[in-house]
Amino acid sequence: MVNPGLTINLFDFQEQAVIKLLDLTSKQGGKQTIVMKAPTGSGKTIILIDYVDKYLTNVSSNTAFIWLCPGKGNLEEQSREKMRKFAPGRTTQNLFDALLNGFVPGSTTFINWELVTKKGNTAIRDSERKNLFDRIADAHRSSMEFMVIIDEEHSNNTAKAKTIIDAFAAKHIVRVSATALENRRYEYFEIDEVDVIGAGLITKALYINEGIEDNLEITDDYDYLLDLADTRRKAIAARYQSIGKNIRPLVLIQFPNGQPETIVAVEKKLEAMDYTYDNGMVSKWMSEDKKDLPDNLTDNDAVPVFLLMKQAISTGWDCPRAKILVKLREGMSESFEIQTIGRIRRMPEAAHYEDDLLDFCYVYTFDEKYKAGLLADMDKAYETRRLFLRSKCKTFTLEKEIRDQDFDGLGEREVLYKVYDALLKKHKLGTDKANNKMRMQADGYRFGNEIIGHALYGQYIRTNKVAESTTYYTTRKRVDTHKHGMEMLHCVDSIKSTVGMPTNKAKTILERLFRRGSTAMKKLLLLDTAEFYAFIINNEHLLKEEFREVTADMAVQMSMLLHPKKSTFRIPEQDFFKYDPGVKNEVEYLSNAYHEYTSGYATSLVRSTSEMLFEQHCEDRSDIEWVYKNGDTGQQYFSIVYIDALQHQWLFYADYIVMMKNGTVWVIETKGGESHGQDKNIDRQIENKFNAFKKYASERRIHWGFVRDKDSQLYINNTEFALDMADEHWVPITQEF
Repeated sequence: MVNPGLTINLFDFQEQAVIKLLDLTSKQGGKQTIVMKAPTGSGKTIILIDYVDKYLTNVSSNTAFIWLCPGKGNLEEQSREKMRKFAPGRTTQNLFDALLNGFVPGSTTFINWELVTKKGNTAIRDSERKNLFDRIADAHRSSMEFMVIIDEEHSNNTAKAKTIIDAFAAKHIVRVSATALENRRYEYFEIDEVDVIGAGLITKALYINEGIEDNLEITDDYDYLLDLADTRRKAIAARYQSIGKNIRPLVLIQFPNGQPETIVAVEKKLEAMDYTYDNGMVSKWMSEDKKDLPDNLTDNDAVPVFLLMKQAISTGWDCPRAKILVKLREGMSESFEIQTIGRIRRMPEAAHYEDDLLDFCYVYTFDEKYKAGLLADMDKAYETRRLFLRSKCKTFTLEKEIRDQDFDGLGEREVLYKVYDALLKKHKLGTDKANNKMRMQADGYRFGNEIIGHALYGQYIRTNKVAESTTYYTTRKRVDTHKHGMEMLHCVDSIKSTVGMPTNKAKTILERLFRRGSTAMKKLLLLDTAEFYAFIINNEHLLKEEFREVTADMAVQMSMLLHPKKSTFRIPEQDFFKYDPGVKNEVEYLSNAYHEYTSGYATSLVRSTSEMLFEQHCEDRSDIEWVYKNGDTGQQYFSIVYIDALQHQWLFYADYIVMMKNGTVWVIETKGGESHGQDKNIDRQIENKFNAFKKYASERRIHWGFVRDKDSQLYINNTEFALDMADEHWVPITQEF
């Protein structure tokens, strides 16, 4: 069918999407926000242009559309150009036009997010000229309606962005994303990726790691993957040539955010394959470094055949000749962002060739974790709302603790001894190193001089199925200390995060425990250098858990040595809280320190069971003046210093401060309780926090307690620590508080 409003034919699935949008935004009593999940390559811009045109023609001409685009890649200009081309009869403008002339009925204003949310912008600043809010107010006074389209909005779910969206007071908000999740707050529909494939707009399927073999032994990730990718690229190029198509397939090489040495190594590898910047075959597109990027890079016959990039290329970048993606990594635990695949799924001529080699796209990577997408909070089931403090709470102060930077905790040797003793006890180790190795192997540790990895493989029609796949091949890399040194340090860095010490000290401790050659008395294994590297890399998660268990052992509070810094805590005058829009029978919690705090901020969606029950308990009492819910992290919140078993300092943020009507102050920490006889507490540091909290409260003579739930009842303990809630120190909350 030819749309009389547009200069282009729409596919059936695109027409159906337009009809769905019109239906959802024209019916009475519908939800304000509509989410359309549109796969990359489905022509969402064309769909939206046709929708805008039909809405203005058939529903309401007294409407101005606001089209918000991501800040990078000039997507707002690309979208505006498409509207000029395909709907030339419609009025379009950018933000600066709107500031100059205002919003008019029948117009579509394309706005780059960064122009209105970036620090220091002028669009929303008070000045002699009218700012954005002034122009919006003018439009509202003229009784004009707004419709807001949020295109690919992932990175702008900020308070400032929400303020701007709210200012438009739009009749409807249409959000479009390739990675949206269904949400009960919104009207939701999605375009089936199979329909987009059927139209010939994107590849029939994608291959991941096509050509690799199980139990493969490799030397370098990039060396092996680039050889595979180039072999595939040459085959595709030859096939295009054989059917008379002047198309040069492009390989995208995606780097992690880390070391420039990897980029240099890849450039050298490409040079050895006769692909260089000088001969025009290689281009680089990185935020800090763009090199030999021709203006026609995205044209089907452009010269470059390799494009080096960091992370995902800017949203909205279209290059249909891109057929192959090589995703490199620096550590074992990096994730593959599946939306990146969208960059290689488009067909160069928007049609299939009925040839699998040309109708497929190809990914080569040794990443082991696959994430479906970077989803914004707006896609989650809760909202984030700002609340303002009641006047009566503004004068309240309480002394809080912050870390003493002059207190170092245990030294390297003491930490070594504690870890040694813990491993000795847990795995029943001794002085026989061979026996120790056998026992640790029996407990799940991997030994040898090879780094073991797993490479996903297979053919996938729907992109999102990649995240659900479990078909992996095993890969083996013989340790090269020069090549794998960075990978090993990544693992040490991950392990040391649990003990709060510098990477070099953590590495020294690991070497003294497990590596041959050092003279330390506390030695559990005698691994040579290559075995040590493989041991750390292959067992990173096990070692991290061992160290975490050691730090959780009850710390001897060094009260004589540790003197935390003190500062004055005041309740923030405004703060953001998670809100459940699906709350039933919503009521205001008048006991809360913030205005308009309701039961919607205390449901099972946004609060733990013990938090939810505690807030309900406080609301039901008549002797409470106010209740403040503390934040989880940040210098603006109330904190207490506690020490772990290695004498490292950490900050603990108690959950609630309660002011009683008689002036008594209570500080309460809630923890997971028990359910069906199972312990729900997940905090390994619970005992260390309990003891630090007890000491803090005693010194300041305030009331305190740990509160946990059991069988929907609350219990409190402020005497002696006990994890088992059957212990006598856990008493019904009404007995103490």
